[in-house]
Amino acid sequence: MNEPPPKSGWLERLGALLIRKPEDREQLINLLHSAFERNLLDSDALSMIEGVMQVSEMQARDIMVPRSQMDVVDISEKPEEFIPFVIETAHSRFPVIEGSEDEIIGILLAKDLLRYYADPEEFNIRDMLRPAVFIPESKRLNVLLKDFRSNRNHMAIVVNEYGGIAGLVTIEDVLEQIVGEIEDEYDFDEEEANIVMESDGLYRVKAITEIDGFNEALGANFSSDDYDTIGGLVLNKFGRVPNRNESVVIGDFKFTVQRVDSRRLHMLKVEKHTAATQQQQE
Repeated sequence: MNEPPPKSGWLERLGALLIRKPEDREQLINLLHSAFERNLLDSDALSMIEGVMQVSEMQARDIMVPRSQMDVVDISEKPEEFIPFVIETAHSRFPVIEGSEDEIIGILLAKDLLRYYADPEEFNIRDMLRPAVFIPESKRLNVLLKDFRSNRNHMAIVVNEYGGIAGLVTIEDVLEQIVGEIEDEYDFDEEEANIVMESDGLYRVKAITEIDGFNEALGANFSSDDYDTIGGLVLNKFGRVPNRNESVVIGDFKFTVQRVDSRRLHMLKVEKHTAATQQQQE
């Protein structure tokens, strides 16, 4: 009895479709979408292929964290002064500055701070620094990703044409352009509640939270006629995709962006505007 031939994978089926030899990028994209509509590609595969194509055309300036929003460590500070900041921001790597933010002297890995607790008297932050990698704003992301992989670096400092610091970019930032947002241990678990109270009047809220649910949980009265989610409401207020740590006040609430990629919002810090105003005055 002859066994049926094995089903071909999506790459083989896609290859068969591409025998039509697209003549330009637009035709290729149309073929990919045609493959998706014919169930030759699933949505994740289509999104990743489009992400790869997009990365080849993007530059470091397109995805970098701007200088004004960089979380840095000043080497003039004592460890007991900057360690609470390291814990709060929860990054794995920090540019270390000396004198000004244009003088980055190296990269500090958060895990190396464990040595401080092992022997505070002998700890010297300069001895812990890894070399900083500097790249131009025009660096192509596909080339940058190749450099990250070959050099085993995870962060690069972006400089402008005058040699000043423009921002920074990480390997995670590049990969997110291909696979979408990468969750880490400090992000919400998919199974956790959309709204988590951190302290009185202060909440962490997933951008996908429905407006009606937000209203019910926080006593708000936002309309859901135009937007289904709280992220949609905030995006409309900004009029663009905001950067991390940017804030906006809507009604009685202050929204601060905590997690965002180049495509969409993911997590917001929300506080009652009255509480936010009191904190600013103090």
